[in-house]
Amino acid sequence: MATRRCLAALSRRHLRSLLSSTPLFDSPQTLVPHSLDLPASNCASISFVAAQGFQPFRSGSHRCFSSPPRKSSGDEDSEEEEDEVDDDDDDDEEEEEEEEDEGEWEDEDDDLPAAKVGGQSGKTEAEKVKEAAEIGYKVIGPLDPSENPFKPYEPVFAVVQIGSHQFKVSNGDSIFTERLKFCDVNDKLILNRVLLLGSKTQTIVGRPILPDAAVHAVVEEHALDAKVIIFKKKRRKNYRRTKGHRQELTKLQITDIQGIDKSENTAVAAA
Repeated sequence: MATRRCLAALSRRHLRSLLSSTPLFDSPQTLVPHSLDLPASNCASISFVAAQGFQPFRSGSHRCFSSPPRKSSGDEDSEEEEDEVDDDDDDDEEEEEEEEDEGEWEDEDDDLPAAKVGGQSGKTEAEKVKEAAEIGYKVIGPLDPSENPFKPYEPVFAVVQIGSHQFKVSNGDSIFTERLKFCDVNDKLILNRVLLLGSKTQTIVGRPILPDAAVHAVVEEHALDAKVIIFKKKRRKNYRRTKGHRQELTKLQITDIQGIDKSENTAVAAA
């Protein structure tokens, strides 16, 4: 009991010394106060406590929590700012990549007509003819310089299908289609998917095509259509971009329509 009272007195005095400005102890190692008079029977207990290295109580010790500490609003704001900075960096990188892609795309557009003319070298002639027939045309050959296939206007029209598009044409008309492969400028073509033929006196409808009808044409040029703006957006990414696209086109001039009797039409036109 005496030892407990001694320890309690020491702890109280030590706490008072921590709270006061003037220390009461010579050193924290011995814990012997100036004005502490103890009986001789308690000296052994004091020496035992000093030998064990009694450490004083410290109010500023570290506390351990089982759950992680909550983040303050300032930390959350700083993390959000860091995320926004990362998103801005990603957007800048994407913009640089898109600018490089657009620059390459424009360079390709400049050289596109010349590069596409002879670029189909990996297919045989039979494969080229078959693929062209599926689209709806046949390549006859290049136009001779001395040849003049263009005729004056005749009151005859035809509806032809090229790929997925249909055109109503007469001789002398010019049409733009999606780029036709395996043909060059000044090549003669036969458009063999004729859906309808008509004149002032008769109309011939195919089921679905007319096997004996044909429309002759000449390739005038391979060109690019006007630029179409395509809008791109990514959800929850703050990503909005516009990109231009130019469709490849082929310009054809119709030279002749065959498969319908033109004698009556010529007589009516002459009269």
